[in-house]
Amino acid sequence: MSEGKLYAVKNDEGKYLTIERRAPWWDSQVGTAVRSSAVALAWTEKHGGHVVTFVEEPEKVVLTKEQAEIVEKARVSDISATYISARTDEYNGEESLLMEAFVNGYTVANEKKYNVKVPYAEGWHFQKYSSASKLGPRNDWKPFPAKDIDSNMSKELFQFTETEIEHYGLQDCEKEEVTDDGK
Repeated sequence: MSEGKLYAVKNDEGKYLTIERRAPWWDSQVGTAVRSSAVALAWTEKHGGHVVTFVEEPEKVVLTKEQAEIVEKARVSDISATYISARTDEYNGEESLLMEAFVNGYTVANEKKYNVKVPYAEGWHFQKYSSASKLGPRNDWKPFPAKDIDSNMSKELFQFTETEIEHYGLQDCEKEEVTDDGK
């Protein structure tokens, strides 16, 4: 018996064996599945057919955007495992995690976002860049204090990821996690 596996009996016509107290029968849509390969094998000896194994789909691992980029680039690399290994730290388990994601699939975690309070200024939060600018977001702009989170301004201007908080040196500021509803 193996965790995550089920066994059934199938004949050459593609029908599955259904076992009930009254009588066994063959059905193309359904069959009886068991956790023991030995039981399924005993059924084949008595009723014919062959054992088929159903394996549960492994759970997808959760990756950051950066980790997902490594896995996707590894898919087009000539030596995928080497690509992943060269870009991860094997000692913290990241290499194994990315190898598992490569084989079994993955999902990308939504990064938590925070409103960051300006120290000693009640009702003030840091904003990423000026909403008055028509140029859009730029990496060289610094966050600046803004009075309250104005309803006329995009709420995203006030939302920082952990990476951005560290990048801008705002780690010592109080932060409020932003929930899915934007509050």
